[in-house]
Amino acid sequence: MTKIVNLSIAALLLAGGVYLYADDDKREEHEHHRSTVVAKPLTPQEKATTALYTKECGACHMAYQPQFLPKRSWDKTMKTLDNHFGTDASLDQSDHKSIQNYLASHASKNDQVVDVRGAVALRISETPYFVREHREVTKKMVTQPEVKSFANCNACHTQALKGSYREREIRIPNYGRWED
Repeated sequence: MTKIVNLSIAALLLAGGVYLYADDDKREEHEHHRSTVVAKPLTPQEKATTALYTKECGACHMAYQPQFLPKRSWDKTMKTLDNHFGTDASLDQSDHKSIQNYLASHASKNDQVVDVRGAVALRISETPYFVREHREVTKKMVTQPEVKSFANCNACHTQALKGSYREREIRIPNYGRWED
């Protein structure tokens, strides 16, 4: 009888361990898909436009992946480059058109992205998803000289320039690895 009870307990523990392992694997897979921007392959023209976008927009801040905002947000941003968050970021007409088309064709398909006030999102950092994902990040972590603001994604997201925002790749300067 004791042998049967011991075998039953062992079987339950084994099954539970397999379940927990599978659940952790599923969570990890979900996290990867949720937090990694997956870009479609680029044509040679798009590669040139991406380089232009990175050069022009990346001169002042990280050239954010277009998938972070929907087309209407990028359209509004591109229409107001003469006062882009207090800076004149105007482009010549040809570059403007190339970047506008690039952003529009790679924008998020979720056209319902609004900022925390309910307006068309212009700042990625004011979208509900961003706010929710960064809710535990303290002001002190962000305003330190090595980070400066939420606009500096690659200060903490070590693979942001490649489009990956996985939690295991987060290293906050002067704080270390992010432990959620």
